Formats: sequence, C-alpha cells, structure tokens
Amino acid sequence: MHPPALWNWEPGQRVILSSLKCPEACAWVEEPYASPDGESLAMLANLGEDGFTALVNGEQWANNFEKAWYPRFSPDGRLTAIVQQDGMWTLAVDGEAWEESFDYLWGTMFSAEGDVIAACIQSGGEYGLCLDGAPWETLYENANQPTLSADGKSSAAVVQLESLKPADLEGFAAGVFGVAVNGATWGTNYMNVWTPTFDPAGKRVAAQVRTTLYDYSIVVDGQKWASDYGCVWEPRFNPATGSVVAPVRVAGSWGLAQDDQIIWGPKFAQCWHQVISQDGKNIAAIVAPQFGSFTVAVNAKPWSITMPVVTDLVIARQGEVVAALGNNDNRDWRIMVDGKFWDGTWDMAWAPVISPSGGHVAVKVEKAGRQTLVVDGRVYPREFTKVFEPTFSPDGTKLLIRALDKDAFLRIVAEVGRA
Repeated sequence: MHPPALWNWEPGQRVILSSLKCPEACAWVEEPYASPDGESLAMLANLGEDGFTALVNGEQWANNFEKAWYPRFSPDGRLTAIVQQDGMWTLAVDGEAWEESFDYLWGTMFSAEGDVIAACIQSGGEYGLCLDGAPWETLYENANQPTLSADGKSSAAVVQLESLKPADLEGFAAGVFGVAVNGATWGTNYMNVWTPTFDPAGKRVAAQVRTTLYDYSIVVDGQKWASDYGCVWEPRFNPATGSVVAPVRVAGSWGLAQDDQIIWGPKFAQCWHQVISQDGKNIAAIVAPQFGSFTVAVNAKPWSITMPVVTDLVIARQGEVVAALGNNDNRDWRIMVDGKFWDGTWDMAWAPVISPSGGHVAVKVEKAGRQTLVVDGRVYPREFTKVFEPTFSPDGTKLLIRALDKDAFLRIVAEVGRA
C-alpha cells in the first residue's frame, strides 16, 4: 500500500463493499476491520469443518487455518491474523503463515511504517518476542509489557530473571524482574519494572522501576536515576533533546521530572500521561488539581475546565494544539481542546486526531448507537453504523472517513471545513 501522500484524496464517496452479509461458503463472519487507506475491509470467516480464513473485500484468502483471531492491518496495508496450524500458533500475513510456530502467540505490533511486524510468544514454557517470524535468541520465564521501536529494528519487554517459589517474599524483595532489549537484559534486577519505552530513534530505552517496598525511580539504558520517589509513572523521551520526562511523586504530591531534575513542582493530586511536542518545547499532561477532579496542564499550567475523568491526551507536532477527552464515570463524554469544551456530550468518544499541520482536530463519537465525527467543533452531517478512526491528508485539507452504513463499507474523502 502506498504512503498517505499517495492515497486517493479526491473528494467524494465510494462504495468499497456493498454488502457485509456472510457468503454461502461461510458459517459466520466476525467484526470487520478497515485498511488504513480505506480501500479494503477484512473479516475473519468460519468455514465450518474447513476451519477459518479471512475475507478481504469479499474475497477469501487462499489458505485456511484451524483457528484465527485478532485480525489487524499493518500501517502499510497488510492484513495479519493470529492463526493455529497443527495445534501450534503463528501469524498469517496476507494469508501466508510465518514458517516459525509457537505454543502460543499474541499481541501483534507494527513499526511506524508497517514494514516490521512483531508479536509476543510462548515456546516450551518460556516467553519473549518474535519479529517477522524470528524469535528472540533468549526466552524467559515471563515476559510482558512489550514494545517495538518506531523503526521496528528493536524490541523490549519486562522479563522475569529469577524463579520464585510460592509466597517467596524475600526472593521477590531481592528483585526478580528486569528489562530485555532485543532479548538481552541490562543485568540488573528490580522488585518491579513497568512500561519500557523507546526513544524516537529506537536506540535508547527508559522504564519505571521499584527498588524497595516504598521507593520508585526511572532507569535509562540500565542506569537508574540517582533519586528515589514515592511513586513514578511511565517515562517519555523528549523527541528534540533526548531527555527523559516522567511523572514523580514527592511528599504526597505529583509533578514532572526531567533527567531526575524537577521541572514541574509537585503540586497535583495526580499527574500522568505526559505528551511532548516534536520540537520539545511544549509538554502537556493529565493532572488532578485536587482529588477526583482532572484536567490538562500545559507547561505546568492547568486548564480551568475539569472533569471526573480525563483520557486520550494528544498534542500537535509543534504543540500549538492540545486535545483530550473528559467523562463522568464513562458517561457524558466531552471533547476538550486548548482549555475549552466543544459543544455536546456523547455516549462514547475516541481519541482525538490532530492534522499534521495542527490546524484541525477530528474525534469519533457515538450517541444512541450511531457513530459520526466531530471536526473542529462541528458535527459531521451524517451518522453511520460504525466509523473507523479518521485520517487527515498530509496537507491537512481533507479527511478520510471509513464507515459502515447499514450493510455497506464506504470510503469518503471530505474537505475540512465543508459539510
């Protein structure tokens, strides 16, 4: 599949698939998934005694499998599914299974451009990662919280380095977890490790660690920050400077630290999910100025609007737009952009999407079982059975809408700012 710049951005609507009805050869079909460019719709299909396959725009894969689940399109448009053959599990890509198979496989991941596909594996009672069919050389007693670098050349996970007997509290306190990067560990054990995270270049890794029952810190490429904190949350790399930014708890309050130096004074009841603009000059995070009341802070300054819950924080490349979602215990969802609420409440809303230029924001929403989009605060004048995540054109002037309308899959290109 071509990159977005080469997709068809001609305004208008096309019917890609006129019917989602199950073909006669199939016992049933499962939930549909749309390709990133909106040119294909895929569904897993049960063939009765012949097992499972996938349908892409109604056309069946050449190969069948004993079982199949978790269909996902890669960013470059290849359809993947986790499949079982001869009692073993592997990944099928456009209908062709990897040569290597495992006791189990799950958690498909993609590089930013989609050229590398990774998954979690279990083989012989040990766990690790597999990239394009090639497993780590070293597997572990446990591996979780996997991540793949943006270029797909590196992978990491939290791994268990020592065995524990039941109720072995002393062994746990001594440290049994570490980080494995491309299968090799840093050589240091911790009581707990969470959320290994790559820098944009895929060369460095940071993670949260727990060193004692009461002490937490950040480790970068195997080196722990000198300071310990009452708690920490997931670190992020500043894409411009390479510095590591993480929420930290000091004396019962939360702020942000950068390379172990406080940059947002601890004054919040909570601070997490920080995002950083590409130029590194703007940092936003979800914060609680007081217990049970959440908002967004940009460069340490909280918005005046609050909600009981705030999620899905995003920032434009240069930081000129910041957007998030608020809700009241999963009800009455609202869209928050640059410190203001957009009009309307929704039964459900999904993560905001900001155009590459930062000039436009689109949000998928649902009310009374029907879905549509809100673009720059205006509701799109059509409702659908289902809408997939919207995509802006590279120049930000058009919006790709992939939607199910009754029994048809539609590809719509709408000019931004026009109904």
